[in-house]
Amino acid sequence: MSLFCLVHGAFQGAWCWDLLIPYLEAQGHKTVAMDLPIEDASASLSQFADVVLQALPKTDDDIVLVGHSMAGTIIPLVAQAHQVRQLVFVSALIPYPGTSTLDQFAHHLDSDSLKSINHESQELHQLKEFDDEPYMFNPVSAGKNFSDEAVLMEFFYQDCQPDVMRWAFSKRRLQQSMAYIFEVNPLKALPKVECKYIVCTDDLTISPTWSRYAARKRLGVDAIELPGGHCPHLSHPADLASVLTVMAT
Repeated sequence: MSLFCLVHGAFQGAWCWDLLIPYLEAQGHKTVAMDLPIEDASASLSQFADVVLQALPKTDDDIVLVGHSMAGTIIPLVAQAHQVRQLVFVSALIPYPGTSTLDQFAHHLDSDSLKSINHESQELHQLKEFDDEPYMFNPVSAGKNFSDEAVLMEFFYQDCQPDVMRWAFSKRRLQQSMAYIFEVNPLKALPKVECKYIVCTDDLTISPTWSRYAARKRLGVDAIELPGGHCPHLSHPADLASVLTVMAT
């Protein structure tokens, strides 16, 4: 059986996998989750990866590394430093070595927006790679403040049961580190590891159109589709566990 290493996204923590873990463990799999230091504004992608590495058992060599949302920028760094069998991106960003996430969608923003966030882009010839890409984020989420309760409820938890929604909001953490948006990814190439991508068809945060496109272009795989919104580990944990279990066989 596999060890599922579960890496959370923005505003969340190890708690967000609590509904998924029993389904995976019922199939005989092991799990590990950790809290990333997202409240530290200075925390880098490499520091996030180090926290994941510290949580991994040193003796287990059948590791499936699952990254949700923001964690898509982190799990390839972990796989570069530690042997894993598979990377699974769940409603996740996919890093492009040598660029920031912002560089990848900057061509969708106007000059005033870029100036307001002090964006300094890479050389133009490096960014041509992204000219044909759909907008990474669902347009309805543009400019939203995700520290606001109503925004989180609508864009993260819109298809969760009311009690799960309330619980998730009560556990929210302050997202101070923006490394996943602004930091140039230190990878020189994506690690040579089997990759899978799970797209949620009703995701209001990461664009499903972009997810399908980027999974094919960057990972060379067709995205596996799940119904529901941005956080299937909270809204459809049994369905997500079934897909992960099949992937791990």
